[in-house]
Amino acid sequence: MLERGSDMVLAAHHTPIRGRLQATTVETVRLTRPERVDFRVVRGAVPHVVETFRLHQQGGITLLTYDGELGTDLWGLGRRWGDLVAARWQAVVAESFAAVKTEAERRADVRRPTRRRQPRLGPS
Repeated sequence: MLERGSDMVLAAHHTPIRGRLQATTVETVRLTRPERVDFRVVRGAVPHVVETFRLHQQGGITLLTYDGELGTDLWGLGRRWGDLVAARWQAVVAESFAAVKTEAERRADVRRPTRRRQPRLGPS
């Protein structure tokens, strides 16, 4: 975290690319509690990225959705570079979603009361 306000932070993060190579991205992160987190790239591998993660209730469960937009310049060359960046970033988002799902399920299991089997009395 580089800078922090009441509802927004300026943060840098590092995304592994290949081997020891990594991309550094600086972005704003705006929190709209409890349902939304918005990201906007300030400096990164491409000139324009806007993303939104939303939490919402549906049928008694909480859903997490993601929307993102990536823009490039330099015409065809930029488009090809954007395709490479987008593919890697989608993999990172998918990995993050998997980790969030695993942790949410773990927490739900911890909170769920366990049912003890009652001993049976008499002949079986």
